[in-house]
Amino acid sequence: MEDSDSELMSRLAAGDDLALNTLITRWSARVSSFLFRMTGQRETAVDLAQETFVKLYLARDRYKPQGNFSTWLFAIAANLARNHSRWKSRHPTVSLDASEPDGTDAWPEPIDPNPSPGDAAINSESSAAVRRAILSLAPDLREALTLFIYEGLGYAEIAELSRCSVKAVETRIYRARQILREQLKELRG
Repeated sequence: MEDSDSELMSRLAAGDDLALNTLITRWSARVSSFLFRMTGQRETAVDLAQETFVKLYLARDRYKPQGNFSTWLFAIAANLARNHSRWKSRHPTVSLDASEPDGTDAWPEPIDPNPSPGDAAINSESSAAVRRAILSLAPDLREALTLFIYEGLGYAEIAELSRCSVKAVETRIYRARQILREQLKELRG
């Protein structure tokens, strides 16, 4: 029987540093995925995910097992993503690999041997358009939508994480969907 996240945090607080390895194994893919959706950059997401677990380790004594561990963990990750976004806006840079020399999108595309080349091109373009549309959302809308759709958190958990009301979360998700629907209407047609 596997230890729960709360039990692992209790062990970590008691000095069992190996409990952190289990938490990292269990949560690193989801945290990295969430941070990638928040930042749009794989390397940044990996760095922020590592920093998330460093912060978790440093705050191991302050964890309260009454709360939901995933909410606490994603709150740490979301705060790091917000801080990174603020820092990036104050220190703008131009990425040398933002696009290919021919001007095409530089996002790595998944390789799927099954679809035809035409279908693969359409799927690739659609995926890139959705990623760009999500990244163009305001950070609060992008965070709420990503936590709800990709991480499966409920409105109450997102509200706690974002320090806002459940109604505000509902509104953010609704607004994000409306904006995406408008931006991506040509994909649906």
